[in-house]
Amino acid sequence: MEYKVEKKSAPGRKEVEVLGATFEAGIPEGYEAGRWRQKLDSRKEKLKYLETGERYWYGEEWYGSEKRKTPA
Repeated sequence: MEYKVEKKSAPGRKEVEVLGATFEAGIPEGYEAGRWRQKLDSRKEKLKYLETGERYWYGEEWYGSEKRKTPA
């Protein structure tokens, strides 16, 4: 993959090279794109999916990079 490099002026310097966007544009394909209910087979899988999302948004504990070492 080729990276796009742009030249921009920076304070205290003449010009610097800045790395542009490094992602590939993704476009959902087909009718089934984004239809999570149809992708999960059983009721148990659907409930697990919803409970996991609920824990992420409303849980008291944080996981991964969101966890703070010191309270705000």
